[in-house]
Amino acid sequence: MAGTGRLATRLFSGCGWVRGSDSAVLSRLRDEAVVHPGFLSQEEEDTLTRELEPQLRRRRYEYDHWDAAIHGFRETEKSCWSDASQAILQRVRAAAFGPDQTLLFPVHVLDLEHRGYIKPHVDSVKFCGSTIAGLSLLSPSVMKLVHTQEPEQWLELLLEPGSLYILRGSARYDFSHEILRDEESFFGEHRVPRGRRISVICRSLPEGMGPGRPEEPPLAC
Repeated sequence: MAGTGRLATRLFSGCGWVRGSDSAVLSRLRDEAVVHPGFLSQEEEDTLTRELEPQLRRRRYEYDHWDAAIHGFRETEKSCWSDASQAILQRVRAAAFGPDQTLLFPVHVLDLEHRGYIKPHVDSVKFCGSTIAGLSLLSPSVMKLVHTQEPEQWLELLLEPGSLYILRGSARYDFSHEILRDEESFFGEHRVPRGRRISVICRSLPEGMGPGRPEEPPLAC
């Protein structure tokens, strides 16, 4: 059921939503690795989940990603949205992207089963620009960022259902990011049990990409 992880996560929400290896990292990435807890209401989360389920059910979970970055997942791209979902995505754009940024289209949707996880990786600049923003649905999870050259520098993001995370700038290019598998899913000393997790991801257009791919806002239908 959508949102079942919310209450468990709120038991330790007093410890904050972002923690890092030291104050310098927290200061450096203050505006580049951002979590907005409660960005979605329960009703909005349910709306997105119901709309995505029919398309996701037509796909099987996969265990061999083309670059070995994801395990136990199914994914799709969605270009046609209801009016209610389109309004949510417009709020994401307003919160995460600047007026001079063009978004990739369609919207990317990633469904991780409860045993699924995303390995540490840095997104290719060929496929994504300087900003990504993701809505987390169904299950709480922990995203970990680690500096690619100085691994003692790290950041953890606590992503509860209904939250929005934003990665931009240095957090995108200088740090790897991953979604921790269930047995490793801790935020500090707090266990964050993983269930099935859906993320709805908006991305800015890579610099220099031509107009060959549609860039219009999501369609309502």
